Amino acid sequence: MRNIYLITIAILLYPFAVNAATNPEMIVVCYPGGSVNAKEANGAMSSMMRVVERVGRWQENSFNSLFTAKTNECRKQIAEKNPKFAIISLGLYLELRGRHNLVPVVQPKIKGRTNERYRVMVQKNTFKSLDDLKGKTLGGTVLAEPSFIGKIVFAGKYAPANFFVIKTSNQAIRALRSLNKGELDAVILNEQQFSGLASLHMETPLEAIFTSDEIPLMGVVANSATTTAEERLRFGKALEGMCSDIEGKKLCELFGVETFAPVDGAIFEPMVKLWADGQ
Repeated sequence: MRNIYLITIAILLYPFAVNAATNPEMIVVCYPGGSVNAKEANGAMSSMMRVVERVGRWQENSFNSLFTAKTNECRKQIAEKNPKFAIISLGLYLELRGRHNLVPVVQPKIKGRTNERYRVMVQKNTFKSLDDLKGKTLGGTVLAEPSFIGKIVFAGKYAPANFFVIKTSNQAIRALRSLNKGELDAVILNEQQFSGLASLHMETPLEAIFTSDEIPLMGVVANSATTTAEERLRFGKALEGMCSDIEGKKLCELFGVETFAPVDGAIFEPMVKLWADGQ
């Protein structure tokens, strides 16, 4: 992720930094459905926190992080830790925003974009539309959040668990290999996974029979009830500067992020509406 940019005078920040170093602020990081090793991820996030502290002029160990790839564990940790800041998926933000007063702080920018599309891939000339996949097998890592896929990606038109036979996977490449072998009828991919498809050199040609509308990427959120506008601005500015830092750039490359961009919460309103309409 990104390096931190100082936006306030050090003397004004000193009391906050001292308090945080004594009692580090917990940053909960959730990556539902991923195959990331929790120990390795926590190590990477710890490195990120140190960069953020240095660039933002916080005392060392002002922040701590907790990583999980399990959706239920993420819900539990956010409820128990009540973090001021969290890095979560869009699906979790939409689910938890009201309960925990969540507001977007920054978005990741990947290949020049702060949004993405999802695609459903099949073997070429096997199926023509999602309607043809009723009762067929659908795999993919993003199916760890079925409500998000149904309400947002499919815009409420298809409920994954009821329409398809869901085959979850914690690695996109495994799901794609199963599709290549004919063990799955279809695989759903996010933008990053789709971008890497060409490098896999599948024996069987694949094609997309569904492409979602553009969906904004979610990055860092804050609890608006436990943070001040100044704290949110400061943390956001720190992340915006992270990828231009020497050490921070390495972490950004590891996560596939070019930079973090300030976010206008209004861009998520269509997603909020879709989520509410899909209840």
